[in-house]
Amino acid sequence: MAVPFHRVSKTRKRMRRSHNALTQVGTSKCPNCGEAIRPHRVCPKCGFYKGKEEIKKDAE
Repeated sequence: MAVPFHRVSKTRKRMRRSHNALTQVGTSKCPNCGEAIRPHRVCPKCGFYKGKEEIKKDAE
């Protein structure tokens, strides 16, 4: 089994893991109700997508 010859420093370890950070999900505003939604998806609040009602939602 291979054993590292030298210890990896904290800086080198952290530089290697710098790409593992989570990124924030992009959101856009629903043109119908103004709710923050993910792009290219039906709005879960009002059911509209690209100006058309895709999912019937009851008025509350």
